[in-house]
Amino acid sequence: MANELEPTTDPGQPVVYQIRLKGHLGADWAGWFGGLTITLAEDGDTLLAGPVADQSALHGLLKKCVI
Repeated sequence: MANELEPTTDPGQPVVYQIRLKGHLGADWAGWFGGLTITLAEDGDTLLAGPVADQSALHGLLKKCVI
């Protein structure tokens, strides 16, 4: 019996990631982050969320976060 808490993924579909950044980013940064949704949290952080095609794309996205 599979554990109901374990996420299931479809290998043909991109995985949706959420990345939390310290500080608020403006909406004009959406293009820089490949169209990910930008949500400004009440605690002052920014949440980036959306599908990422593969591990290489995720690595590139994370590199942008540390620039």
